[in-house]
Amino acid sequence: MAGQVTTHGLEGHPTVAVVTLSHPGKFNAMSRSMWRALAEVFGGLSRAKDLRCVLLTGEGGHFCAGGDIAEYPAFRFDVQQLTDFHEQDVWGGLNAIRRCPVPVVAAMQGNCMGAGLEMASACDIRLAASSARFGAPIARLGFPMAPREAQLVALAVGVQTAREMLLEAAVLSAADMQQRGFLNRVVDDAELAQAAADAAIRIASLAPLTARAHKQLLGALSDGTSSMAELVATAYDHANSPEHREGIAAFLSKRRAVF
Repeated sequence: MAGQVTTHGLEGHPTVAVVTLSHPGKFNAMSRSMWRALAEVFGGLSRAKDLRCVLLTGEGGHFCAGGDIAEYPAFRFDVQQLTDFHEQDVWGGLNAIRRCPVPVVAAMQGNCMGAGLEMASACDIRLAASSARFGAPIARLGFPMAPREAQLVALAVGVQTAREMLLEAAVLSAADMQQRGFLNRVVDDAELAQAAADAAIRIASLAPLTARAHKQLLGALSDGTSSMAELVATAYDHANSPEHREGIAAFLSKRRAVF
């Protein structure tokens, strides 16, 4: 079995999708087929009009231990095949998370290494159990991290933490990663599922078009792909939107807004 990436709705909250990584016996290590499935799943979710949030998690007490190294001898020693793997399979999956128009919440426990760290870096909100361990010890495989993946990780964990992980093969605790600004919250293992679901539900209860606009704005600011003038030019297009009117009306009426 080469692992699976599955999706279902969060019980009682149809506007929240749960995406689960599953590779039994390998701590959910990512196979090539899983990377492709990840891109396909997030591509489908991106087209869902009523979707408000995605929760990304792993099965069996772990998030993801990295790549499925058992597959590597079949393609990693050929330049073109290795290029295709990282630029098409891996980046295709990571970019699908990044480009998902709704917020993505990562819920991590156990191993969050290599590919797991990269996927978490592509998410918007990151929660971890106290058991979670983070690193990218690719130096032990005798090969550098791919450029797009390294940029994604460095922006999320910070350049100095990325240096520590890549140059020393350092493995850091959830407490360390929260202190360094990578994690939003750390909870006991038994509380992670509920804490992550609560975060997704809170996001889904707020104005959905505003959430999409915020994600797009923050992504553009992070990527540097748009000038401030370009961002300002479209920033106020929602002035007369039903969401804006409802939000203001609810505040003035001292009631909860219904979006």
